[in-house]
Amino acid sequence: MKKLIAISALAAASLLALSGCSGGDPLASAGAGTGSSGDQVIIGSADFTESQLIASIYSEALQAAGVDVKEQFNIGSREVYMEALQDGSIDLIPEYSGALLKYLDTSSTASTTDDVLAELATQLPTGTSLLDHSLAEDKDVLAVTSDTAAKYDLEKISDLAPVAAELSLGGPPEWKTRVNGVIGLVDVYGINFREFVSLDAGGPLTMTALTSGQIQVGDIFSTDPGVTDNDLVVLEDDKSLFAAENVVPVITTAKLDSTIAETLNAVSAQLTTKDLIRMNSEASSGTNLAEIAIAWLTDADLI
Repeated sequence: MKKLIAISALAAASLLALSGCSGGDPLASAGAGTGSSGDQVIIGSADFTESQLIASIYSEALQAAGVDVKEQFNIGSREVYMEALQDGSIDLIPEYSGALLKYLDTSSTASTTDDVLAELATQLPTGTSLLDHSLAEDKDVLAVTSDTAAKYDLEKISDLAPVAAELSLGGPPEWKTRVNGVIGLVDVYGINFREFVSLDAGGPLTMTALTSGQIQVGDIFSTDPGVTDNDLVVLEDDKSLFAAENVVPVITTAKLDSTIAETLNAVSAQLTTKDLIRMNSEASSGTNLAEIAIAWLTDADLI
């Protein structure tokens, strides 16, 4: 229990550090629905590495196309950065289609890429637009160690229902109140864990807690190279709680022009899930995100 408390405290400290890392208030409002002032495009990201990486790709591609950009990364969870997009604090953010749809419409049951994107287009906040989605997809998955899978005979999420009272689930704090999180696990699968431990969004805290046995089930991203590196077992989502999660740019409509649209659509046309896995691995080794972004764009003949 002391170890769990220590991890939770570290997670809280990490979130506080992220919220203050930008050197200013990331949510300083510029004007509801109109985007930031001037011609500059402010690019935001969530508070996990892959979101920052994709935002870096957008930033480097737009700069190469002559667009004046400002990077405002590490804003926080979707609950925070979507508000920032709507109040003009940021103009552009990389998103994941299914998670964004569930955030905007908790009753949605769309699962496939086409259905998710069709519904998402009708649910976007006024003054925001979707650009082309990519084939790259990163989904929340429930992962367990191979030992835990063998001990409880786990292959799919529904297998957790009869044993969950013995197990701890770890994930980001916001997961406790999300439909595509703890609430959905209860409502869709009837799973009630012994406890929920607030950690990080598919990051090192969750991975460490999972591999060390401090939690038994973790919310991990499907593109995390640690899944393979640590021989984790990803449980099949047999009741489709987690919808398609294609990477897609969301932008303030007032800031959208043909150069921005063509540049970001070209990025989406080439970005794949394998690219994300490889680049996440490079990022985990300490390579600078801007360097990774520039290398990918160069290899893709986009800059």
